[in-house]
Amino acid sequence: MDQMTVLGAFVRVVETGSFSTAAKSLGVGQPTVSKAIATLEARLAVRLLLRSTRGLTPTDSGSAFYERAKRIMLEVEQAEYVARRASTELFGRIRVSADVTFARIHIMPLIGQFLDKHPCISLDIVLDDRNVDLIEEGVDVALRIGTLDISNLTARKIGEARQIILGTPSYFKSFGTPTTPTDLASHQFITYSRRSGGRVWTFQRNDTELSLSLSGRLSVNATEGIREAVLSGAGIAISPEWMFSPELKSGLVKTVLTDWRLPPSELFAVIPAGRMVSAKTRAFIKFVEESLGFGRLKEASQRQYYDRSMASSSEAAIHP
Repeated sequence: MDQMTVLGAFVRVVETGSFSTAAKSLGVGQPTVSKAIATLEARLAVRLLLRSTRGLTPTDSGSAFYERAKRIMLEVEQAEYVARRASTELFGRIRVSADVTFARIHIMPLIGQFLDKHPCISLDIVLDDRNVDLIEEGVDVALRIGTLDISNLTARKIGEARQIILGTPSYFKSFGTPTTPTDLASHQFITYSRRSGGRVWTFQRNDTELSLSLSGRLSVNATEGIREAVLSGAGIAISPEWMFSPELKSGLVKTVLTDWRLPPSELFAVIPAGRMVSAKTRAFIKFVEESLGFGRLKEASQRQYYDRSMASSSEAAIHP
């Protein structure tokens, strides 16, 4: 018998007062239990049980040993219960980092559904337009938009949205509606200072490709600021459609140059490279992916993790 089995046998012997009864409850033969207890006493160099015609009773040392052994067995039983529960129930805390505007419009309204679905999970959501250090901030998963240019990350692309040129109807009434991308240079263009790739935009229409460097008098380092500037009529912007989805539906903003395409804005679920993805984190990523109503990827071949820390583009061994 291994050490834990011997402890269990000793506890059963004390509780039943009999080698044979203990052996029966453990599903083994009496000689096996007798030998286990004798081996335990020899290893400890102390008598644990007193044997008499009336049965078995623990010595003072045996009683003290029984109390601790019983506690250990209860702890093991509890640990096994938790492990079994973990395979069927998700529990614990998930620390999530996300862009402020994206989370406000698309994630926070869904949080109640996720918590109702997983009553043993708690969420700690960090809203920040910065690409925070996931390890330093203790983040389990970050929802990031755009090009990933950090090498020590493992990311799963979970969605994408069109990038559109938009403004308020009142703005276009005052300043006119652009008919070609080059017309944008004469408009009040609002730039996002955190955009990777600078201020050069590539427009495509059929076989035509046009790259333009666009700038304006107003530059903002947070997407919430760009939203407010556009909605106030201060100018026009190029934005992922998710950032203005409520206003696009209501007509508060409208798109222009719709016959021209821009590179899509991609959404990634990101974790530190090399870290195992917990079941609860996988469940959160899957929930976000399935719940978002825009740009959901449909091809199974595109549903994969990309390990940015690897020189090749091989798929990382983590899946939701």
